[in-house]
Amino acid sequence: MDDPREAVHDADALVADVMRTLATTFDQHKKDLEGQWGQGERVDTEELRGALRRYRSFFNRLLST
Repeated sequence: MDDPREAVHDADALVADVMRTLATTFDQHKKDLEGQWGQGERVDTEELRGALRRYRSFFNRLLST
C-alpha cells in the first residue's frame, strides 16, 4: 500500500526536477542567442522563430494548468 504523504513528496520532487530542467534549457538557449548577438553575429531568423515558438508553447502550457 502506498503512503499518500510519500507519494505527494515524490510528485513534488518530480515537478521540481522538471521545472529545473526546463529553466536550465531556456536559460542556455537565451545565453546562446545573447552570446551570438554580443559578438555581432547575425542570428538566423529560423533560429529566432524556433526560440519564440518554444517560449510561446511553454507559456501556453503553464497557463493551461
